[in-house]
Amino acid sequence: MAKHQPAEQAGAVDIHPTALVAEGARIGAGSRIGAFCHIGPHVEIGPESVLHSHVVVAGRTRIGPKVELFPFACVGHAPQDLKYKGEPSEVIIGARCRIRENVTINPGTTGGGMVTSVGDDCLIMAGAHIAHDCKIGNHVILVNNAILGGHVEVGDHAILGGGSGVHQFVRIGAHAMIGGMSGVEQDVIPFGTVMGERAHLAGLNLVGLKRRGFDRDAIHELQKAYRMLFGEEGTFQERLADAVEKFGANALVNEVLGFIGAQSDRGLCQPKVARGS
Repeated sequence: MAKHQPAEQAGAVDIHPTALVAEGARIGAGSRIGAFCHIGPHVEIGPESVLHSHVVVAGRTRIGPKVELFPFACVGHAPQDLKYKGEPSEVIIGARCRIRENVTINPGTTGGGMVTSVGDDCLIMAGAHIAHDCKIGNHVILVNNAILGGHVEVGDHAILGGGSGVHQFVRIGAHAMIGGMSGVEQDVIPFGTVMGERAHLAGLNLVGLKRRGFDRDAIHELQKAYRMLFGEEGTFQERLADAVEKFGANALVNEVLGFIGAQSDRGLCQPKVARGS
């Protein structure tokens, strides 16, 4: 039998009789826990959230309001890291996320800050995996079977295509687009588009920029800065300095420049070099 919440929440939460909700778990008002779900004792689920059948939420996991988890999603079990020794790390998921079937999200580790986090309004499609210590922004989409290694950072509004894989410690900038089946081993600039078996930078995510209402003139300047940064004249550091001088006042360009200048454990994803060049 499921163990229901304290008296002040009883009646506000719909828990199916076959669900197992451990003593100590906190379920927000208006939430619904479906058949055969399993909720651990250190779990907190925000108001008006829905767990369809067979969802498992374990460990020290905090889920925001109005989140929807679909069957066989598994959140909060021990990370797939041999260095993990049972430390009390966390998963934190923001508001209004949709987490589809067979998604796995692992908690953090001592080596990565102890927290795996997912922002607000994210769509994590079926079969996707978010490994330990990942930091996912707001409005991010992981398409079916997208896989993130440990310590990956994904900026707001980024989209990772189906079957894509991201190497540990890689940073994906805001509004970036990762092509389906791409293997990403290096950092992807904000607004960038990458693709390929070993992903290369293939331009800017112009469709995403236009959909999100960025100013046309600002986009044109971003395009000019992109061509300058990833052109063939001079060294990359020289081109970077030129871009700072000429386009640094543009907010979009400045976001890219700040991303490039930030500390990173991986190199920067670059355009593919043409054969014979």
